[in-house]
This record gives sequence, C-alpha cells and structure tokens, in this order.
Amino acid sequence: MIISGKDLSTKLKAEMAVQVATFPAKYGRVPHLVVILVGDDPASHSYVRGKAKASEVVGIKNTTILKPSTITEQELLGIIAELNADDTVDGILVQLPLPDHINEARIIEAISKDKDVDGFHPLNVAALWMKQPCTVACTPRGVIKMLDEAGVEIKGKRAVVIGRSQIVGLPVAKLLLDRNATVTICHSKTVDLPSVTREAEILVVAIGRPRFVTADMVSEGAVVIDVGVNRDPVTGKLCGDVDFDAVEPKASIITPVPGGVGPMTICCLMENTIDCFLKKMGK
Repeated sequence: MIISGKDLSTKLKAEMAVQVATFPAKYGRVPHLVVILVGDDPASHSYVRGKAKASEVVGIKNTTILKPSTITEQELLGIIAELNADDTVDGILVQLPLPDHINEARIIEAISKDKDVDGFHPLNVAALWMKQPCTVACTPRGVIKMLDEAGVEIKGKRAVVIGRSQIVGLPVAKLLLDRNATVTICHSKTVDLPSVTREAEILVVAIGRPRFVTADMVSEGAVVIDVGVNRDPVTGKLCGDVDFDAVEPKASIITPVPGGVGPMTICCLMENTIDCFLKKMGK
C-alpha cells in the first residue's frame, strides 16, 4: 500500500475549507497566516508559493512579506514584534533557512508562542516533551496523520527513527512514544545501523541522504515513512531517503517522494493556523 500524502492532504484541506467557511459568521473573520520570506532561494520561494496556494484552498487569509537577503536581524525582529502585537494575525512563519548573518534561533524565539504555527518555539518544543498542550511541528504531525489514515496501530509497535533533528527526528520520535510505540532513534554514529532498522515495524527516515535506506535494511512487512526530499545525483529528479523501487516490494505500507510527506507538511501548517486562531477566539 502506497500512502499518497497528496490525496490525503486534498481531502483534509477540503474538510478544513468547510470548517473555515463557518468562521466569518461565528467570529467575524477567517484565520490570518503571515509568512516572512528573506532572500531569493528558489526552493524557499517554491515552498512559500505552496503555502499561499493551500491557504487559498482552505480559505485562510495569507500575507507573504518579501525581504531582501540584506535585511538586518534587528529589522526582522522589528517586523516580528509588529506581527506579534497585531490582533488580526493568528500565525507567523519565517521561512528557513535564513541568511548567515541572521541568528535563526533568535528569530524563532522572537515569534509569539501562540502564533508559532511551525511549532519550533522553545516553549512549544518544551510543552511537547512535557505532554502539555502545544503546537506540534508540521512534518511530524503529518507523519502521524498518515499512519492513522493508513490504519497503522502504533501502540506496542517497535518504531525506528533515522535522524535526530529538532524539526523532524526528535518530535516524531516523541509523538510515536506518546502513542505507546517503543522508539529507537538512530543517527550517523549508530553502530551497525541495518541491524537496528531491520527490527523496525515502523521506520521513519529523515536524514537527507538520497536513497540511503536500501532493501536489506528493512524487514518484510514494515511500514516505511520517507521524510527526505533530495535531488538524485544522477538523474536530477526528486527522490527520498529511501530507495523506493527496492524497498516498496518488502514494505506493507510506504510513502512516495514526491507526493508523500511533503503535501502533508503544508496541510498541517493550515491545521496549526486554524488551531492558533481558535485558541485565540476561545480566550
């Protein structure tokens, strides 16, 4: 079974659109997401266009603030402070990566925890690990939604996560742990990685190395979630961290790249924006 994140996100966005359509009558307006894009990185521009398109489908107001790569850290912090204070703004997202002269951690920390739709703010990260209400990072939230949609029973399963980033590896491991999986986190220093990954009933791969996971690293019938997005060094085409053609016959469930986790990340950004809006309206 191949889980299409594209199809699932289309279904979920249609459901959100129905929900958002009721907001003007209930609350007087729709949720408002502001995306700040610094510089002219083509991939970042593509991601931001995808977010604007999804907002349009769902019925969320989207504002994109474009700034040159020469912007100072202080100027960027000033923009964030204004957005934090603006009651008509529900979600703030600063597209990463930022230019080298800007401290990413400082920028993320400057965003109000209640408007942090990326789920990267230290207080949201801390709340996740303390099992308190929080905004969960979009990609890990999307991974869990895909497992649920495919009817995967997470409780009691042996889950292996390859990658320990703050954005994907660590939060997805915590979410699996919260659903009562037994979780192992692997990384570049893991000894005999294939013997660990073959133990996995659920394998989540997020290391950013094209086709790194091969068939001999996966057990028969495993569920394989590929978070990676890479350019194939030979063909130049998009590919994941998993050698899809080799692993797919062994896996019971697998996600493709492109069209797998990627669309779910943007879908969950829409959900996080709606959640931030509703929390504010409930105050």
